[in-house]
Amino acid sequence: MQASQPAKSSLFSAAVIVAALGYFVDIYDLILFSIVRVESLKDLGITAPAEVTNQGLFLINMQMGGMLLGGILWGVLGDKKGRLSVLFGSILMYSLANLANGFVQTVEQYAWLRLIAGIGLAGELGAGITLVSESLPKEKRGYGTMIVATVGVSGAMLGYWVGQQLGWRNAYFVGGGLGLALLLLRVSVFESGMFQQVQAQTAVVRGNFLSLFTNPARLGKYLRILLIGVPLWFVVGILVTLAPEFGRALGLQGEVTAGLAVFWCYFGLVFGDFMSGALSQLWHSRNKALKVFLVFCAVLVGVYLFGIKGASTTTFYAVCFVLGMSVGFWALFVTVAAEQFGTNLRATVATTAPNFARGAVVGLVPAFKYLSGELGFLMGAAVLGGITLVLAFWAVSTLPESYGKDLDYVE
Repeated sequence: MQASQPAKSSLFSAAVIVAALGYFVDIYDLILFSIVRVESLKDLGITAPAEVTNQGLFLINMQMGGMLLGGILWGVLGDKKGRLSVLFGSILMYSLANLANGFVQTVEQYAWLRLIAGIGLAGELGAGITLVSESLPKEKRGYGTMIVATVGVSGAMLGYWVGQQLGWRNAYFVGGGLGLALLLLRVSVFESGMFQQVQAQTAVVRGNFLSLFTNPARLGKYLRILLIGVPLWFVVGILVTLAPEFGRALGLQGEVTAGLAVFWCYFGLVFGDFMSGALSQLWHSRNKALKVFLVFCAVLVGVYLFGIKGASTTTFYAVCFVLGMSVGFWALFVTVAAEQFGTNLRATVATTAPNFARGAVVGLVPAFKYLSGELGFLMGAAVLGGITLVLAFWAVSTLPESYGKDLDYVE
């Protein structure tokens, strides 16, 4: 076991740097399929536009299904075995899966490897945010998670550039190689001191996922946290991933590419994550910052669906950029999840919450298919997005404020 980390860590400590770089590679690999979806499926012999859409949604569901499973696996391990074991174990798993992704020859192989990659991708962010939150003084931890998010989401932009320049197979090879290279930094990171203190207390039960469901107050808090993260994955998993289809529905002047839409959305997310984290620190309130960004997101979803019909693709990508800014509260959401629970359940919550929110795409996709069939492509998306945003706003409004909360306690 590594020595525990000093009680007061620098904002640019090894834990923050490795968590940020790990999230960078995580986002690169997580969003890469959305970037190369059309090219990779056509290369595998799927050429009909309807089949590209259907098979693409199937593969997204496999990846997100893996993240649901991985969220529970890595979350429980994070509280039982430690934050570091999950941080680096998850990186190893998704890196190997993505290397293998570069060799697929059939959609079935593609699907199983996206499932395995999804399981691996589920662990990094929650473990990283938990480690950073427990390693930094309470007045600095919002800035620490802001750095993790701002650096991390820019991985999507590298994914787009690599995918465009080197092709989809090499893009997977690069992602896997980056993850394996990151493992070399393992020796410079210390385990959380809070976790080690709880680990020494043999009477404390750690990582009991089912305990989230046996206490009504705890369950209510957990479910509200999950609802906060769903709008981001409605935007990324539906609006941006299906950008070519939305471009046609909007009658845009030119063909939209999913890769470029993802690039601009995540470029916006870089600024959004920085702003939401900074505002939560300046206002001394996580909840106030979240509410502002949810309203911002609602406005931009309306603009995306109804404000740019017949516009140029340049205008469409500009809206994707601002839409990305509006959902730039992802790390703030995970920070709130970590701050709401004790040390013996913190990694479980901080890891399962973002993955269950991401995994909500599994439910959002069939809901969108049904609503778009009943109401039309654009109105179906509007209704679904409206539901997710209203529920998220209610969840934030009823959740206890966690800014400046002392995290050295157990459930």
